Amino acid sequence: MGVFTGLSELRKWVVILLIGLVLFFGYKYFTTSSNETTVEYDTNLIQQQIKNVGKLVVTEGHFAEVLTYKDKKKTYIPGLTFDKKALVVINADVTVGFDLSKVTYDIDAENKILTITNIPKEEIKISPDIKYYDTESSSFNEFTGEDYNKINTIAKENLAKKIEKSTLKSNAQNRLLSELTKMLVLTNSMGWTLHYKGNVIQKEN
Repeated sequence: MGVFTGLSELRKWVVILLIGLVLFFGYKYFTTSSNETTVEYDTNLIQQQIKNVGKLVVTEGHFAEVLTYKDKKKTYIPGLTFDKKALVVINADVTVGFDLSKVTYDIDAENKILTITNIPKEEIKISPDIKYYDTESSSFNEFTGEDYNKINTIAKENLAKKIEKSTLKSNAQNRLLSELTKMLVLTNSMGWTLHYKGNVIQKEN
């Protein structure tokens, strides 16, 4: 009887030990899994938010320009030329934007840091509507495709200069910053910090 009693006691302690081990490893598994799941969830949410703002941020403007195009074709006879000219009116729609799908970033999940490493250069698109008035030409010097290409090039160069002097690009940059603040709000609300150009971004302004 004493032997059986001893075996029963041993079994009881073995069962208690096994239950303790199961509870311990179960606790470790679920607590560790929860932490990893939270970090993974945060990372995926931030990446999704970056994709959401990865649209083309566009500022639109309208420019008008009038120019006179002249061309002279010289002959072998001194003072004799065949001229052509045209009054050209250009109305152009211009868009300035940033393709945020090209933004590069690093995510430090352990320290909860989102670092924007690069923002692409602005993209400028000029769509001119060119109309010709008072066109004059000679049968020996008629308008050709080359003339129209020259006028198109001159018009775009002049428009580019006007764009540089306008507020169109600065307005586009303001739109870009407003999109980036969406990432700031998200990261702050989740306890993360946003870094850009070596600085911690703490406020929307």
